[in-house]
Amino acid sequence: MSPTESAAGAMASDGYDRRRELQAFDDTKAGVKGLVDAGITAIPPIFRHAPESLKDMTASSANDDVAAASPIPVIDLSDARREDAVAQVRRTIRKVGFFHVINHGVPAELMAGMLAGVRRFNEGPAEAKRAAYTRDPARKVRFNSNFDLFKSAAANWRDSLFCDLFPDPPPAEEYPEPIRDVITEYGDAVTKVALRVYELLSESLGLSSDHLREIGCAQSLRAVCQYYPPCPEPDLTFGIRSHTDPGFLTVLLQDGMGGLQILADGRDGGHRTWIDVPHVPGALMINIGDHLQLISNDRFRSAEHRVLANKSKDTARVSVASFFNTDMIKTTRPFGPITDGHDPPLYRSVTAQEFAKTFFSMGLDGRVLDYFRLEQHTPTPLVSSANA
Repeated sequence: MSPTESAAGAMASDGYDRRRELQAFDDTKAGVKGLVDAGITAIPPIFRHAPESLKDMTASSANDDVAAASPIPVIDLSDARREDAVAQVRRTIRKVGFFHVINHGVPAELMAGMLAGVRRFNEGPAEAKRAAYTRDPARKVRFNSNFDLFKSAAANWRDSLFCDLFPDPPPAEEYPEPIRDVITEYGDAVTKVALRVYELLSESLGLSSDHLREIGCAQSLRAVCQYYPPCPEPDLTFGIRSHTDPGFLTVLLQDGMGGLQILADGRDGGHRTWIDVPHVPGALMINIGDHLQLISNDRFRSAEHRVLANKSKDTARVSVASFFNTDMIKTTRPFGPITDGHDPPLYRSVTAQEFAKTFFSMGLDGRVLDYFRLEQHTPTPLVSSANA
């Protein structure tokens, strides 16, 4: 049993049964929004994070050395000087791992419609959410709160709607009605953005522009629609605690409420500090995933990031993360580091299936990339991912 499983399942000396409380919350099938609707004024103990993880919740301002040393750039995908865009991407992904893209081709009304649909689903009839609530990873559309609820040391204050888009989407009627007429169109549009970004990333490695696409980095798309209700005690929990994304590439659509932070290096490689990600109207956020960092042999950076609990009194935060990966059914070959002939490989080759299995076994409390590093360490045993 992993340490997080022990934390999730243990009974405290005062008789508090955490596992029972987790199951009781999950059995409501109402998520965190259900707690808010019930009028709670204090968050349940299962959502309370350890004090040591909460001590650095205040981010650096834009004027701090850390923020100044690691700005989050805005890259114009319509820039006629492609070599400039490639150079900017190369600088960014090595230091930060996050960047905004503008003039990306996704219509503003489509982005607004996607966010509005996610909000309507979460704020709509409880019966519709209960019908979609499941922890069965085989379901192509599923709603739940905290995919690692029964593994993590503390739950996060958010609800999630997972939607597989390709290569094997569900029948359209399986998507919740509020997003049914928009999600496929949005998925097609955001895929075009990802492919353009992959071209820049490929060229930044000195490869042909179609290299990352050709090896299968955009064969699969899953949209994870996140809903962060107002939190009565936002200083005691997170919307999503610190983590990195496990796959290849993430394209993030978010509203203007803020709360996303990344862990950035200080000036001249100094002390790492959390910085707020500024809202750029009309932009999409791009970030590198762990498996793409592995493929790049650390020339790309998969940065730690988190979302603070929502401090608003009456408005939820909404975002849509589009995760691009390989087709885990058809593509079974391992992906290994691309070296430049000078630096040795830093990781062993690994299939996307093994990468995903390791991530789900660890939950957000583990750094999956470290498991595959070619250095002396003892991998932690994999555990069942039945609750993922």
